[in-house]
Amino acid sequence: MKAVYKRELKSYFDSMIGYIFIAFLVAMNGIYFLYYNMMVGYPYYSYVLGAMEFIILMAIPVLTMKCLSDERKSKTDQLLLTSPVSLPKIILGKYLAMETIFVIPMAIFCLCPLIIKANGTAYLREDFASIFAFFMMGSVFIAVGMFISSLTESQIISAVGTFGVTLLLYLWPGISSMLPTFLTDNFITDLLPNYTLTGVLDKFTSYHIFDIGGLVFYISFIFLFLFFTIQSVQKRRWS
Repeated sequence: MKAVYKRELKSYFDSMIGYIFIAFLVAMNGIYFLYYNMMVGYPYYSYVLGAMEFIILMAIPVLTMKCLSDERKSKTDQLLLTSPVSLPKIILGKYLAMETIFVIPMAIFCLCPLIIKANGTAYLREDFASIFAFFMMGSVFIAVGMFISSLTESQIISAVGTFGVTLLLYLWPGISSMLPTFLTDNFITDLLPNYTLTGVLDKFTSYHIFDIGGLVFYISFIFLFLFFTIQSVQKRRWS
């Protein structure tokens, strides 16, 4: 797994995707931070993260589009499938490489509450909790993107598909409210509005509630889509 992780991490910086992803998130964060906290004067950095929910939807597909589709297109996935490393470790190594790329802008984001603190009143506990929740939501989107990438050999289709699925998850609270009653009158649809991907983050950023149940929901989503990815690749091994 360590070899897969190192190889995958190196490939992101060799292809410039890692640099572009990090630069895009840091630049957009800087714009929102300058407006909300420096110009308007909000003491909570968490408002910036709430505003960046849609930004992460556009950034994650760029990061995940090549993780498995490129292997499939170049036929190097056959080498991975026949390697002595187990398939779950291969998938986990690739996932952790993308998580490492994602951690870099998150670490830079952590400087923003400290800048607020240096210039006045700040709420560090709430802000750092919101950064962690934002990271977890992004980690869910990475797992979703990885699964979509395993289904196709086209990076474009992978990116568009990931954006489409994550956009659906982003808009689900509004979509579910417009569905007919006979479709929404069950325990699943009653539960989902309480635990939606953006709804959990909103509890951290807007209401400053440390939602443990929401974090468990995120972790469950991550494991679910990693499992789907393993099954998708495993299916090709036997086909």
